[in-house]
Amino acid sequence: MSEKIRNGSEIARWLLLAAVTVSLIASSAATAQTPASSTPAASQSANAAPAGNAENGKKLYVLYFCWSCHGSQGRAGGTAPAITPSTRSADDLIKYVRKPRGAMPPYTSKSISDRELADIAAFLRAVPKDPDPKSIPLLNQ
Repeated sequence: MSEKIRNGSEIARWLLLAAVTVSLIASSAATAQTPASSTPAASQSANAAPAGNAENGKKLYVLYFCWSCHGSQGRAGGTAPAITPSTRSADDLIKYVRKPRGAMPPYTSKSISDRELADIAAFLRAVPKDPDPKSIPLLNQ
């Protein structure tokens, strides 16, 4: 395998393939273990995204390798732009992830659910803004 990996773009492709594979496996396992609810309160309307859980979203952000492109806190550092601090709603994130612009590959509801994306959106909104450099005494000496 080491002979096949010759440059950074090939490594990036291998990492992306690994991330997609892991996310598909994790999504399949989560879907298989999640019972369907028949109560009207548990079902969401087709136009409304679930509320989102920031703590679970942080775990999913790691599980689905979002950090590999967007950085550990969504502040970039990888190959993709910063996505925090975020004011993006869960609906907006879901729409973007399903049909992204640019280099990001699309993710279907079979690979990551709307519920999981709502949790990730809640996590991204919970990441605080960086402090103003003028408020850091050491930087102003």
